[in-house]
Amino acid sequence: MVVGLVSILFNMMYNRIMIFLKKNFYKIVFAFYLFTTPFFILYAENTNSDPSQGKIVNPIPSITSVPGLIQTILEGVLKIGIPVVALAIIYCGFLFVKAQGKPEEIKKAKDALLYTLIGAAILLGSWAIAKMISATVLAL
Repeated sequence: MVVGLVSILFNMMYNRIMIFLKKNFYKIVFAFYLFTTPFFILYAENTNSDPSQGKIVNPIPSITSVPGLIQTILEGVLKIGIPVVALAIIYCGFLFVKAQGKPEEIKKAKDALLYTLIGAAILLGSWAIAKMISATVLAL
C-alpha cells in the first residue's frame, strides 16, 4: 500500500517536472548561458598577448606539443564519454525490462544496446589508437 502510494507520488512529481522542463527548456538553457559566460570571459583574459606585435600566448600553458593536445582532448572526451556509455547501458537494461517479451520492443532494446556498445568501442578504440600513435612518435 505504502509502496504504491510512494510510486504514485513519484510519478506525479516526475510528470510535473517534465512538463515544467518542456515549457521552460530554452529559458533554462539561456539563463545558464547568461550566468556562466562572465566566468568564462573572466578566466579567458590574458594580458600578455599582443597580436599586433606578433606575440600570441599559449592559452593552455601545460600543453606544449600536438600529441599533448590530442591526449588532453581525448582524456576530456573519455571523462565525459565513459559515464555516458554506462548510463546508456543502464537505459538499455530498462528497455529490456520494459519490453516484457514483446518482440518489437526487444528488437529496439537489442539495437540500442548494439549501438551503445559500438559507440563504446569507438570511444575506447580512439584512445588506444592515440596511445599507440603517441608511443610511436615519441619513440622516433
